[in-house]
Amino acid sequence: MVLCVTFNPAIDRTMVVPDFASGGVFRPRQTVVAAGGKGVNVARAIRVLGGEPVCAGFLGGFSGAFLENSLRDEGIEARWTRLTEGETRTCIILADPDRGFTTVVNEPGPTVSAADWARLRDDVLNVASDTQFVSLSGSLPPGSPLEAFAGLAGDLVAAGKQVWVDTSGAPLTAICRVPGVAVKVNDEEAAVLTGHEVRSIEDAVAAADSVCAITGCRVLITLGVRGAVLTDGREGWHALPPPVTIKSGVGSGDSFLAGLLTALARGESSASALAQATAAGTANALSIGGGSFTRTEFESILKETRVTAL
Repeated sequence: MVLCVTFNPAIDRTMVVPDFASGGVFRPRQTVVAAGGKGVNVARAIRVLGGEPVCAGFLGGFSGAFLENSLRDEGIEARWTRLTEGETRTCIILADPDRGFTTVVNEPGPTVSAADWARLRDDVLNVASDTQFVSLSGSLPPGSPLEAFAGLAGDLVAAGKQVWVDTSGAPLTAICRVPGVAVKVNDEEAAVLTGHEVRSIEDAVAAADSVCAITGCRVLITLGVRGAVLTDGREGWHALPPPVTIKSGVGSGDSFLAGLLTALARGESSASALAQATAAGTANALSIGGGSFTRTEFESILKETRVTAL
């Protein structure tokens, strides 16, 4: 089992709008409403890959109840921390598959307190007792103390869990100060962390090694069509997917993390896990919605994904 924590889940309303541009009036070709948020997408993709995910995080109000019911209908287990005030957010995603463009409008989410975080910590540690792997994904809702976020990650590491974090901004900077936490970032986030642009595979390797030296744990940097780099401070690998026609990139990073965690949870090597992560992230780009690819698409792309030792 993999525990997927989403601190700021959302109801994702995805509309397929050909030739979308600002300032016009448009009628969607298709609308998809689903439970969302980065950790939820990770869980959905893990399930596609045959793993056993369980979700956790904050939920609030009528929107939170809708999200809970939607995820239950998908057959995904969850242990939510319920807020007494505030509504789970809604995110609007406008996808133009003909041009490969996606516009995302994210609400900030409900305001939470230190007391809410204390309850979340207890809930997450309780659920984590039954699993070895934990992902902490996405933005933090307003009011979140960074020390509570970093403290939760540290508590999970101290409990012997393998913790992977996928976030950005101040939370990412804070988490990189927690020893033993594995980090997944994209090239832009890696550049912010290290102060150096990531323009090549060599740049990505250098950035990953520098972050790994701080955390003492594995670092993974995704590079879009250029694939991804993974290092543990001693060995490193580069994965390159086959070219595909992208419909939407929303959720591809989450599917990437899902592929990695599913493989690692099965005891596979870092190189094999990186290949499966790359295939899952690429397969997700073929569809509309986070973690909505098929196992057939994943396996087809995996066969053409190449991993090279660095």
